[in-house]
Amino acid sequence: MLTVLRQMGIESHLVMSRSAEVTLACETDMGVADVRALAHTWYPAGDIAAPPSSGSFRTMGMVVAPCSVRTMSEIASGVTASLLTRAADVCLKERRRLVLMVRETPLHTGHLRTMLALSEMGAVIAPPVPAFYSKPEGLDAMIDHTVGRVLDLFGLEAGIVKRWAGLK
Repeated sequence: MLTVLRQMGIESHLVMSRSAEVTLACETDMGVADVRALAHTWYPAGDIAAPPSSGSFRTMGMVVAPCSVRTMSEIASGVTASLLTRAADVCLKERRRLVLMVRETPLHTGHLRTMLALSEMGAVIAPPVPAFYSKPEGLDAMIDHTVGRVLDLFGLEAGIVKRWAGLK
């Protein structure tokens, strides 16, 4: 997503939790420095005085990708302990778009109730579920489609979504 935003000329601000850094190392060949280099600005998760912690810092909104159940629950409760969850809370209170790409599965009733509460507060729950109607030719195509659909939620056309054209 950061790569696509940079290609589109959209300024991005990054906050990564320690868990995100561990997940990145487990699931990709990228390092934290590589991801930080893709963003225009990055902030340590513990820097609760960073600009995104304030409603006066204007943004289009925020995407939490991936979003752990812990992060989702912290945002839903409003008891924020890091810049990541504080910035998400700011999006909700300022009525800005907040998209949570929750990737836990399966989900129990408590997870679903938390998602419902967040949806009622204005968040969009957008699990990274592949769209097979686009007939993706690989993992990169599935990721691009998902990223493009999330950017659609912000009115951003990335040119990477194979749009549904009906049955042929």
